[in-house]
Amino acid sequence: MVATPRSWGQRHRRHAGPGPGRRGAQLAAGLRFALSQLDALHHTQFEQAIRELMRRDGCPDAARVGGGGDLGADVKATDPFGRRWVIQCKHRGNGDRGSAVGTPDLQVLSGTARQVHGADVAVIVTNGRVTAPAVAFAKQQRLHVVDRRVLGTWAAGNRPLWELLRALPPPRKPSALS
Repeated sequence: MVATPRSWGQRHRRHAGPGPGRRGAQLAAGLRFALSQLDALHHTQFEQAIRELMRRDGCPDAARVGGGGDLGADVKATDPFGRRWVIQCKHRGNGDRGSAVGTPDLQVLSGTARQVHGADVAVIVTNGRVTAPAVAFAKQQRLHVVDRRVLGTWAAGNRPLWELLRALPPPRKPSALS
């Protein structure tokens, strides 16, 4: 199923979200987005879509916290392995033709994700591009970058984000998904 901007919210209300042990069934029934759908969203809807993808993947506590004064966190979630995720969303109205996410965006995430929000995994997600200096800074600071290519794979597929990223911290607890 590919969601429309309206249908994903309706779908979530019908299905309050699975516990971690039901991830396989939820992924199979899966919420999916095409990049063109994500491009068409307002930035707050984009944050909601990212929250819904985290819930789809087995994070029932995923919450959108973005807005003025969010201190670099738009979505927070705990994965089935007990890791705390802090996600900063950067929506570009023109997708990959819009302005690139740069080092200043990652500096905000780096300065607040772990210290303020208690992140185990700090991620910036964009439907656009990321500059090479920003990618280098992210690697140096142990931040994860989900650019348009990775977002497209995650949103349209059936694999959770943690299977698409490298060098994640170890689980805090055994998985209920095993």
